[in-house]
Amino acid sequence: MAFDQTKFDKITLLAKDYGATKLILFGSAHDTPEEARDIDLACDGVSGWKLYELAAKLEEEIDMPLDLVPLSPSTRFTQMIERRGRRLL
Repeated sequence: MAFDQTKFDKITLLAKDYGATKLILFGSAHDTPEEARDIDLACDGVSGWKLYELAAKLEEEIDMPLDLVPLSPSTRFTQMIERRGRRLL
């Protein structure tokens, strides 16, 4: 799947509209974009059902499979994402 800056711009703008304060790209779309089958994102500032709404809207807008996980509460997994991922917002 092709990942270009336009997709990341759409993702960032929509996340901001939902109140995201931090958005981090991780996983295969970050590490090996030419082999990635989906986009993995971690988000702060959006909680509860709004996080699920955002994930569905993002997937619809970019027409690609997407996984969206919350950054809070902090865990070893989210700390690893923050260290290794690419901050989009």
